[in-house]
Amino acid sequence: MNFSLIICTYMRPKTVVKLLQSVEKQSLYPNEILIIDGSTDAKTENILNHNLFKNLTYFKVDDSQRGLTKQRNFGIKKVDYNSEIVCFLDDDTVLEKEYFEKLIETYTTHLDAIAVGGTITNEVDWKQKSVKTANDEFEFDGFVRKIGQRNVLRKRFGLLSDKPPGIMPTFSNGFPISFLPPTGKIYEVESFMGGVSSYRKELFDKISFSTYFEGYGLYEDLDFCLRASKIGKLYVNTAARLGHYHEEAGRPNKYKYGKMVVRNGWYVWRVKYPKPTFKARFKWNAIVFLQISLRGINIFASPNRMEVFTEVVGRKIGWLSLLFNKPKVKK
Repeated sequence: MNFSLIICTYMRPKTVVKLLQSVEKQSLYPNEILIIDGSTDAKTENILNHNLFKNLTYFKVDDSQRGLTKQRNFGIKKVDYNSEIVCFLDDDTVLEKEYFEKLIETYTTHLDAIAVGGTITNEVDWKQKSVKTANDEFEFDGFVRKIGQRNVLRKRFGLLSDKPPGIMPTFSNGFPISFLPPTGKIYEVESFMGGVSSYRKELFDKISFSTYFEGYGLYEDLDFCLRASKIGKLYVNTAARLGHYHEEAGRPNKYKYGKMVVRNGWYVWRVKYPKPTFKARFKWNAIVFLQISLRGINIFASPNRMEVFTEVVGRKIGWLSLLFNKPKVKK
């Protein structure tokens, strides 16, 4: 199958080259690679001029097209007519050798797949289940992992999802794809991470990435997947593996991030559940306050107290803004 790779980047020249070097080693190589650069300097363009990669085309966008969702929509318009699959990768990822081979293979084994995601291997410590699962552990398909303090408290207060990973419960805040174990299996989901994703090109004739998610675009991938799941089947292939090395360059300040967590979180919740029940509303708000409280406690324990403090303020302002100015959800 002909497939294209789109990499949207912003002020990360070295990480882009590191990613492309891992693409170069793939057992299945993209028919085209599109770099959509929103940087305000020329460093990415210059480094790519000195490091040539097969089938690569570079695009520099201006202010009007800058931002993750805008850059993705820009890239889709530039994809070759003969391409059948469009893949996206975050610019701070590094692929294992068979990533594309396993990802594209999923479309031939699951003919109803309209989108397929891969899996990140370096963020979670999984172990095969051998004893009874502890209170601070999550068990799935014969593997266990720690769930963290936040989820332990949610579990205690009855606020933890009862759905499999990648499926949103009625009050949102479900288990993300990182809760799928490294079994090498393919799992049906309704959402996955946009930086480890692929879609049939025909899907973009029906929907596009929402421009509501400006700049950093937190949860824009969840929004897109939820709308795509109404059209066709989504899967995650845990044999399509890569590493995600969170590069701080190009990220928003913590106040904006905190505000986005709440407002964008509310938005994607209402994409799936436009009219949630009173119980679901109560749980969603309870989780917001629990997370604000936990981050507030971290102010005193973190070496970056001001960053944590501004994130907490952003979360509070984000919640208060929902009382007077709720986002208009795109149908």
